[in-house]
Amino acid sequence: MAEPNLNSFSAFPEDVQFCILSFLSPTEIANFACTSKRYAPLCQNDSKLWYSLCDRRWGSKTQINKWGDGQISYKLLYKTLNKWENLIGFWRRCGQSQQKETVKPPSLVFFEWGSSFLSGWRVSPSQNAYCVIKSPFLLISISPEGEIVNYLDPEGQNKNKLFGDLGYLDMDVVPVNVNFIGDSHFSVEENMNFAYRRSLSSGNLKGEDSGEDIVSVASGSPGSLPETLEIYQYYANRMSPGADRAIRRQRRREKEKQGKKRWETEHFLKIVDSSPTLDRPLQGLWKGICEDRKMEFYLVAYDEFGISCRRVGDLPEHHSRSIPVFWTSDPTFIEFPFPTEEEYLYDTRIHIQPPEAANSDWDFPIENDAVSRIMYINSSYDLVILGVEGASMNPWRVEGRVWQYRNGTFGFGFLRNHFIVDLKHIAKNGCLLDIPGDL
Repeated sequence: MAEPNLNSFSAFPEDVQFCILSFLSPTEIANFACTSKRYAPLCQNDSKLWYSLCDRRWGSKTQINKWGDGQISYKLLYKTLNKWENLIGFWRRCGQSQQKETVKPPSLVFFEWGSSFLSGWRVSPSQNAYCVIKSPFLLISISPEGEIVNYLDPEGQNKNKLFGDLGYLDMDVVPVNVNFIGDSHFSVEENMNFAYRRSLSSGNLKGEDSGEDIVSVASGSPGSLPETLEIYQYYANRMSPGADRAIRRQRRREKEKQGKKRWETEHFLKIVDSSPTLDRPLQGLWKGICEDRKMEFYLVAYDEFGISCRRVGDLPEHHSRSIPVFWTSDPTFIEFPFPTEEEYLYDTRIHIQPPEAANSDWDFPIENDAVSRIMYINSSYDLVILGVEGASMNPWRVEGRVWQYRNGTFGFGFLRNHFIVDLKHIAKNGCLLDIPGDL
């Protein structure tokens, strides 16, 4: 009798088999299941394998066994999270907001993992302190029945309304549909069908004006045929006194409920390169204090033409329609040691600080030995059409510098003034920075 091969896959304990298979892709698992009837049960929808796949990929970011109250197929969960994972990170609203709020909502949105959901936050710079404000925006999850559930907080005032217990969501939240258009575009529109069903479930079917009843019998009543019930309901409603008027009023109320939209559809585009890299050290989203001592968000982008920096609030649907804060077609750095005139330019400038910096540990470098590299840039003055009043090609109006510091951040300024706008990261390693403690 042949001895069993202790090195074969089938000889491994089941937990070890799951661990090995969890490194495969779904396509590879499907191919593996076809190799032997013995292995097919390992790859079923509710097997431990799909939990292992989910746990290996997202277990450090979310609580896998809490999604759908632990009642959904892990294969379904894997397919869903694989699609939603692309949401993690920064997005910006495309076009102007059509909402009815008196205050324009922030255009920047940040998604991160929750315990059993994805949480979307509107992100904006604080106007009173050096911190980033995030307000609740969108919750994306799965119900125990395996259905996609999306809720939106139009006011964004209280995170407990949206990100509290999913079974007890506040009535102020709006059910929405999140529609994916490729990998870098999605839209959020109100789910009017859900809102209408919820309004019917909380009301009754009486004609309020006349006091007459509109007969309604559930088609799922035990011992009754659906066809018989529908016929009974139809004739009962038709034969009731004043039924026609009551039916018309009911239909009018239904249309009015459907017409009360609380959210206008908005579109969002992904900010793909939101963090710097070794090859593109200035790339990404940054925050800094401007000359008016207010915080602004900036997006620095690399393309075939060079480098450009724009304020996030100024970004239109197409970048080409907005004026950059600074730009350059030659992203070459001057390395240390620097010429004497460059040291003088840096030493004679003032770092713009937030109002509270005088009473805090402000950590931007103020010594020139903290500067590691320098880059020449141009300002938006260089883009002004010649002949227009105020236009000038005086280099002292259009030239500037980027000073990259040893800690990876940088500052920029122009020869026309004596200021340096220092920029810091908005987020690092997938987490927003400088968030007030109450969030």
